[in-house]
Amino acid sequence: MSNEGRMRATVNQKLTEMGERERLKELLRAKLTECGWKDQMKAHCKEVIKDKGLEHVTVEDLVAEITPIGRALVPDSVKKELFHRIKAFLAQHA
Repeated sequence: MSNEGRMRATVNQKLTEMGERERLKELLRAKLTECGWKDQMKAHCKEVIKDKGLEHVTVEDLVAEITPIGRALVPDSVKKELFHRIKAFLAQHA
């Protein structure tokens, strides 16, 4: 495992152990709903299903198709807020 991979695993473990990971997930859900991301993704899913036909779309296909779009549609302000919260948490618990 690379140095970056080990560091990522350590940070993730600390976030999980202290319950911060769940709090961040809840914050992310709220922010994504608030900015309309959730509605955009729902509409995109419906569009994909309509284009391909319900009987021709698996959950795996849908996830593979919408994941890159979903990541790209997350507003920078939401990404920055999460990054700053993680950074502050790590500074406080280092």
